[in-house]
Amino acid sequence: MNNKHLGIDFGRVRIGLAISDPTGTLARGFRTIHRRRSDEETRESVTEIAAIVREEQVMAIVLGLPRRTDGQPSEMAVEVRAFAALLAEATGIEPQFIDERYTSVLAERTLSDAPGRKHKGKGRRAVIDQVAAEIILQDYLNRRNDGEKR
Repeated sequence: MNNKHLGIDFGRVRIGLAISDPTGTLARGFRTIHRRRSDEETRESVTEIAAIVREEQVMAIVLGLPRRTDGQPSEMAVEVRAFAALLAEATGIEPQFIDERYTSVLAERTLSDAPGRKHKGKGRRAVIDQVAAEIILQDYLNRRNDGEKR
């Protein structure tokens, strides 16, 4: 049974991707897409992600939704929702959203604390974005799977 999910940490410069195992239980960092803010490059990013969805036979897409510390949507949330609409159109999958507050901080801490995951220089930010996407996706999977057990 295939129940793969794709987690996305959407940013203005990079988009971190994580993918789950076929059972939809465990998330792992997958790839980072480098982008700029132009409409054309946003469409290119959507096309690249849509290809990944097809190739990996992804069944669900989860996007981190940025919120302020008071829980209100941040300015970036508007861009995330617009990106999600483009993804839905390109893939036929309606993305789910999950609060992504503090995921980048957790990702940085994870990289700093984990042996063998030390990254420096320009590549570090790309890895942080993947780990943030992994945290977003794993949080979603845990909540979903806990709900199924009740």
